[in-house]
Amino acid sequence: MQFLEREKIPLSQKLEQLNWLLISLIIILAFIGFLMLYSAGGGSFRPWLIRQLGFFCIFFPLMLFISITDIKIWFKASYFFYAIALTMVVIVDVMGHNAMGATRWFRIGPLTIQPSEIMKVCTVFALARYFYNTEAAKIGKIKFLIAPIAMIAIPAVFIFHQPDLGTATILVLVGVSVLFLAGVKMWKFIFVGLAALATIPFAWNFLLYDYQKQRVLTFLNPNNDPLGSGYNIIQSKIAIGSGGLFGKGYLNGTQGQLNFLPEKQTDFIFTMLSEELGFIGSFFTIAVYSAIIAICINIAVNTRHQFGRLLTMGIVNIFFIHMFINMGMGMGLIPVVGAPLPFISYGGTIMASMMIGFGLVLNVDLHKNSDLKLN
Repeated sequence: MQFLEREKIPLSQKLEQLNWLLISLIIILAFIGFLMLYSAGGGSFRPWLIRQLGFFCIFFPLMLFISITDIKIWFKASYFFYAIALTMVVIVDVMGHNAMGATRWFRIGPLTIQPSEIMKVCTVFALARYFYNTEAAKIGKIKFLIAPIAMIAIPAVFIFHQPDLGTATILVLVGVSVLFLAGVKMWKFIFVGLAALATIPFAWNFLLYDYQKQRVLTFLNPNNDPLGSGYNIIQSKIAIGSGGLFGKGYLNGTQGQLNFLPEKQTDFIFTMLSEELGFIGSFFTIAVYSAIIAICINIAVNTRHQFGRLLTMGIVNIFFIHMFINMGMGMGLIPVVGAPLPFISYGGTIMASMMIGFGLVLNVDLHKNSDLKLN
């Protein structure tokens, strides 16, 4: 059965068949983000909330459009989108906008675009198609892993060079997770992991930038430099701890409102939420994230075709890793690497990449009971 292709289903019926529980949870996260960006702006729509509302109004309809389009269109275009994203990642090294010592963005008028965020989704997209076309018996053979490893490694190297260790690490983690879900044997990951551990001294001495080394040292002991490199994480811990059970009240957080908390609209927005809304607000937010993850896993498990399963799990892994890193670095559990909180942190590119990603997940859900022949 070629669902949504042989049958002429009206647009209204396609929209009715979408997973509106998942869409509603995404809207709830976006609304939490609007509230926190209003607070981050000191009770003002400017500078962040007004633009975030614009991003949402642009990319939410795009998500719905992607979700109801024939899945074959996206399958056939997956390598093309990967090539476009990779080209942008390569070009940004030459023509990119430099900010805070890094060249990660294109500036188009008042807007900045970070290609590496789009690259994550496109890498998952391309890997899902590759393994859909690969026989199960071939997946374990080294020669058939060269192409997918290259799909992950090439953009990761360019992103690392920008320099953006955090995004490069997330890309590798997401790509490896897709390889594992596709059926690559565990012993190969263990072997590569041990080899990577052996290269740590070399990477520390010759590959990492000084500020990246400092982040690791600060993570191990932030009190070594409380007014310098350790300042961010110390202020973040103070804010989270002072929130208590019910928080200090919306718009009443001291660390956030008095600007002791750095990058409160992006990297430390969960910290500000914890300070103002307390454990209850934080727990509710985590519960919404967890519900989205559970729904996506259920979609993947119940999808009949490999392309949809890998695509869905790859997107939800991007979502989870961003969530884990953003919350973890705010609590001092991991080094500060700069990962926005999906749908809550300010940013047009992360909003676009997540909306595109979940548009594809919704599309897979729409086709999950179909025995699609995508070749």
